[in-house]
Amino acid sequence: MPETSAADGGTLADRVTGFLAEKIRSGEFAPDTRLPSEMELTEHFQVSRTVVREAISRLKSEGLVGSRRGSGTVVLQPNHATPFRLDIDVRDSIQAVLRVIELRRGVEGEMAALAAQRRTAAQNRSIQQALKNIDKAVRAGRDGVAEDFAFHAAISAASHNPLYTSLLQFLGQFLQAAIRVARINEARREDFSQQVRNEHAVIAQAIAAGDADAARKAALQHMEHSALRIQAADEAFWASEGGKAARHLAQVKT
Repeated sequence: MPETSAADGGTLADRVTGFLAEKIRSGEFAPDTRLPSEMELTEHFQVSRTVVREAISRLKSEGLVGSRRGSGTVVLQPNHATPFRLDIDVRDSIQAVLRVIELRRGVEGEMAALAAQRRTAAQNRSIQQALKNIDKAVRAGRDGVAEDFAFHAAISAASHNPLYTSLLQFLGQFLQAAIRVARINEARREDFSQQVRNEHAVIAQAIAAGDADAARKAALQHMEHSALRIQAADEAFWASEGGKAARHLAQVKT
């Protein structure tokens, strides 16, 4: 297998994914055969395990490989059904972020409502702890992106509808990229940061109280206000790290 690198265009994960997908589609990696192990791929491409795992995850979403007990990751038989995927396909990075927020709006609202109706005591504790973890991350100087995503993931688990959890996993890098843009923007203004903390707290409180209508309303308002905060960002933000993250989001293919 020839080498690949980020210098060839795209991220390392893009390059590894593309190379493996080409080998699978050409038949060089035949159906029902085992893909090279994670360690073998890591050593071959001289990339981290995180890069290899992301590439394998993308191949799975494409329906090209799957996991089999005792065999690791294997190449699947060709499936001519078109897999579901997302492509924002916009040049305007502001619109890219707003489209993700629009997508999340309905999902987050119903997910929170179901969580309020169905959550267990243990799941409620997980949601409350996830909320605290966001503040801990910020105090430690981190961006809180992973913790923010974990908060919404805890709510999806409490909805007791595994399709929500599967959807969040499928959209993982897509949503985290959008959350990163929002949090960079919000960190620039104390009023924005406080608004987000309050909005998260209201969602968590409604779920703890078992109030589905309040949880739905709180989640919808959080998404609506997120859009307003993005629209209020000034030129300095779009020229900074926030703009860079938004432009990256516009290029994400899921």
